[in-house]
Amino acid sequence: MATAHANMLSNGRGMMSDAATGKTSADAAVPASRSAADSLAAAARGERVATETHLALAAEEAAVEIDDFCLWYGASQALYDVSMVIPRGKVTALIGPSGCGKSTLLRSVNRLNDLVEGVRISGDMKLSGASIYDSSIDVIELRKRMGMVFQKPNPFPMSIYENVVYPLRIDGERDRRVLDEVCERSLRGAALWDEAKDRLTTSALGLSGGQQQRLCIARAIAADPEVLLMDEPCSALDPIATGRIEDLIEELKGEYTILIVTHNMQQASRTSDFTAFMYLGSLIEYGGTYEMFSRPHLKATEAYVSGRFG
Repeated sequence: MATAHANMLSNGRGMMSDAATGKTSADAAVPASRSAADSLAAAARGERVATETHLALAAEEAAVEIDDFCLWYGASQALYDVSMVIPRGKVTALIGPSGCGKSTLLRSVNRLNDLVEGVRISGDMKLSGASIYDSSIDVIELRKRMGMVFQKPNPFPMSIYENVVYPLRIDGERDRRVLDEVCERSLRGAALWDEAKDRLTTSALGLSGGQQQRLCIARAIAADPEVLLMDEPCSALDPIATGRIEDLIEELKGEYTILIVTHNMQQASRTSDFTAFMYLGSLIEYGGTYEMFSRPHLKATEAYVSGRFG
């Protein structure tokens, strides 16, 4: 399959136009060694692929740094020497075909993969300069610094209020005034306050799917995390609910560093500041979202974002 993709991509069909220059992205100087066929074939062989990282990343302050990170599930390697920075206060999208390692990488940032039997890693990740995988790290405390939003809404079978303040409850907070303030602030932050303020004591399970996902975002930000991790947060939602979540992501960036996995190319282009293209566990190209979609440096990236494979 990977070889077929590589052969298809090397034929030069389906070039994207660059409105600003009047040139196609194929006019850019792409070294022969980094052709679509070579990049993807090397990844398919499990070889180390040098990531094409755009210069725009050099000007960004890193919230999360990933350094030569590899991960294995038993004998099967899922991530290969991934190195990248996640810019502080920005939205970074991970894109790529199913099974390319996007969710595995995302779940490595807050060490959720530790819960999977047989997982081992090499390399490192850092949050605000401190190693995430240092033996002295308290994983529970680490996860408090990173809110997580999953593919499907997962509200707890309790009231809307108790869902939002749950992170504070488990930390021992009992001051009702503090809980009330956090509940309102978080629901406002998740654009759900006006819809929920008169039903805080009712079950969260009575909310619509889109409301439940915004509730999960409110719960994630209640603990005031540094980073929000979102794994396909709109995959189970209708277009209207998806639009509201995308608007919310736009409102939250700046206050939070957001790392999002998405299969939706339009969503990545609409919501993110930076986009990382992954293939078979390797990071192929990483840069500003506009450039990644309009004039990527590599033909492999161009082929994927234009829908010619994946």
